[in-house]
Amino acid sequence: MRKLENKKLTEAEFFEERQEVLAQWPTGKDVNLQEAVDFLKALPDHKNFAKKLRWAKENRLTLAQPRAGVALIDEHIELLRYLQDEGGADLLPSTIDSYTRQNRYHECQIGIDESIKAGRSLLNGFPVVNHGVHACRKVLESVNLPLQARHGTPDGRLLAEIIHAGGWTSNEGGGISYNIPYAKSVPMEKTVLDWQYCDRLVGFYEEQGIQINREPFGPLTGTLVPPSTSNAVAIVEALLAAEQGVKNITVGYGQCGNVIQDVAAIRALEEQTKEYLEMAGHKDVFVTTVFHQWMGGFPEDESRAFGLISLGAMTAALSGATKVIVKTPHEAVGIPTKEANAQGIKDTKMVLSLLQGQRLPSSLELKNEIELIKAEVQCIVDAVYKVGHGDLAIGTVKAFEMGIMDIPFAPSKYNQGKMMPARDNSGAIRYLMFGNIPFSDEVKDINRTKLNERAAFEKRNIGFQMTVDDIYAVGRGRLIGRPETKKDNIYKPE
Repeated sequence: MRKLENKKLTEAEFFEERQEVLAQWPTGKDVNLQEAVDFLKALPDHKNFAKKLRWAKENRLTLAQPRAGVALIDEHIELLRYLQDEGGADLLPSTIDSYTRQNRYHECQIGIDESIKAGRSLLNGFPVVNHGVHACRKVLESVNLPLQARHGTPDGRLLAEIIHAGGWTSNEGGGISYNIPYAKSVPMEKTVLDWQYCDRLVGFYEEQGIQINREPFGPLTGTLVPPSTSNAVAIVEALLAAEQGVKNITVGYGQCGNVIQDVAAIRALEEQTKEYLEMAGHKDVFVTTVFHQWMGGFPEDESRAFGLISLGAMTAALSGATKVIVKTPHEAVGIPTKEANAQGIKDTKMVLSLLQGQRLPSSLELKNEIELIKAEVQCIVDAVYKVGHGDLAIGTVKAFEMGIMDIPFAPSKYNQGKMMPARDNSGAIRYLMFGNIPFSDEVKDINRTKLNERAAFEKRNIGFQMTVDDIYAVGRGRLIGRPETKKDNIYKPE
């Protein structure tokens, strides 16, 4: 294993590790870097993810991208074409199956074989490693939009090699965001090193004149994640990626529900990402943003689900996000049909079209929220640098060991889990318990004051029950988990 440090891999280090990576599964032998460079250079601009994001940002547009993936190649192509042609998607995904995410390629192959026999997908995504480079190219050549791999893989090195050689010009994930929320027993040091490789691969392609987008996964666990927690993770992953030569980065955020806070989070995220990149000497990185529609529990009723999807689309547009990840009206019941997926896209696109060019106007409340998020993020990110003695990679690992970075409801045993969130009286997410996060006294006082206002309104004590109530609230048609006596707020005449 390489030494952990925030330093760009030399070509010798990269190519030495690459031999081990490509040997993980037989399809690795089909990856030829020079041939892949030639293929990517010949791609038309409208199929390049990084170029389309740049175009959208320059034209103040918010693009719509769904999630989707099935096991068999022809069925996957059929699904993506439907979302492109019927749904009107602006960007296309390929969601990767769970076996591939855990590098369990033998079991994945069994799933593919059984899917072929059954004539339908028995995996919950597209098994990109088993299918290999040529299958990736077949998918890309069958559609007219750029492709991105969306997965959740702690060790995505072979996956990255195959998708980029296959012409897919965006890869989602990072050493924190694809470990702590997804895995239980994967050490942070390993995923930081593994994702340095993924980013160095992108850096290599950039050195050959090929633009490739990288996207840290913003929502993390998707459950009451305070904006400053997810923003700090995104900024750290962006800095680690830029060190390896990544030039096009999309930082993301998952909808929390309070429109002011959500807009503030996206704006603070873009501004602080640029600031930290410039301070680290990375002044040539193009930064875009992605807003993820609601990642928590969904209403079972389709009409209510569309209401939630529309709120996410509206907030994405008003925040000025470069793209929005679209949910479907079937979120509460399982894997959506292609028809339901297309409906979610069309709903989102309608809202985006109506709000094109509009932004949430500045206000004292919005300004204060941006300043609070930035102050909280600075406390976290600066502490990561401090405990790493200036080395961000070392600091990232130590920050999780010490609880400086702490993600709520994460399965990883390397996450302290001492921080606990809850909503304030306006529905904005605050810190109920700080754990070991090194906030200033001023920041802590603001969070306590906001939660005290809710406690006074609800006539109950501040406590974990607030968090529990908030987790289930949206699925029941409310943003804030009010006690039963406060749930309606409906005027009833005597």
